Amino acid sequence: MRRENVTWVTEFILMGLSSDKHIQVGLFVLFEATYLLTLLGNGLIVLLIAVDPRLHLPMYFFLCHLSIVDTCYTSSGVPQMLVHFLMESKTISFTLCGTQLFFALTLGGTEFLLLAAMAYDRYVAVCDPLRYTVVMSPRLCMMLAGASWFMGVANSAMETAVTMCLPTCENNVLNHVACETLALVRLACVDITLNQVMILISSVVVLLVPCCLVSLSYAYIVAAVLQIRSTQGRHKAFETCASHLTVVSMSYRMALFIYMQPRSTASAEQDKVVVLFYAVITPMLNPLIYTLMRRTESK
Repeated sequence: MRRENVTWVTEFILMGLSSDKHIQVGLFVLFEATYLLTLLGNGLIVLLIAVDPRLHLPMYFFLCHLSIVDTCYTSSGVPQMLVHFLMESKTISFTLCGTQLFFALTLGGTEFLLLAAMAYDRYVAVCDPLRYTVVMSPRLCMMLAGASWFMGVANSAMETAVTMCLPTCENNVLNHVACETLALVRLACVDITLNQVMILISSVVVLLVPCCLVSLSYAYIVAAVLQIRSTQGRHKAFETCASHLTVVSMSYRMALFIYMQPRSTASAEQDKVVVLFYAVITPMLNPLIYTLMRRTESK
C-alpha cells in the first residue's frame, strides 16, 4: 500500500494487562508500591553518593548515573500505567506516545551502555589495580558517561522517528501497557522492512556491542582472578564484581532475546513482560543489588 493513500491516527488505545476491574485495582496497588520503592531506593543512592566523599569513586559515579536512568525510565511509563488502571478510557495522544517512546528508548539504551562502562571499570579495578585511579580518571569517567547518554539519545531519535512515521490506517489499538517499538510496528499498514532493519541496527549498537564488551571484560577478569593464589583474594575479587554481573545478566538477557530478531517472533504478551521487567522490576532491584558494592568496599 502506498503511503499517500494511508492515514495516521491522533491517539492510541492501550489495552493494558487486564480488563477486569478488580485485577486492575490489585495491579495498581502492587505497581504503585513498587514505583515508590524504586524512587526511594534510587533517590537514596544518588543522595548518598553526592554527600559522602568516600563514595566519590568511578564505580559510584557510574552507579549514580545508572540510578538516575532507572528513576527516569520508570517515571516515563509507570505513572501513566497507574492512571490507566483506574480509568475507563485508556488513551494516549500521538504526541505523548512518541515522547514516551523516545524517552524509553533513550534511557534503555543509555543503561545498557553504562553497564558496559561499569564493566570496564571493574576490569581495571581487578586487572590493573595499581593504576586504577590513574586509568579511571574523572575525565575518562565523564567521557564514558557522556558517550553513553549521547549514543542513547541519538539511537532513540532515529528509531522513534522511523517508528512514529508509520501509518496505521486508523488502527489505533495497542495491545500493550505503553508505547513500545514492536507494538507500534505491528499496527503498520505499510511495508515495515526499514523498521525491522532499524530495530536490528539499534539492537546491535546498544545491546550486542555492549554485551560483547562486557563479556570481554569479564573474560579478562576471570583470567586475572584465576592467577591469584590466595583463596581470600579470589573471593574478594569476585565479590567486587558480583553485583554488577548480576545486574548485567538481568538486563541483557531478555532484551537480546526479544530485540535481536529482524522479524521478531515474540508475542505481544512477551513484549509486555519485557517492558514491565525493565520499567518496574529492574529499577527497583538495582539499588538492592548495588548495596552489596558498599558492603564489599567497607570490609
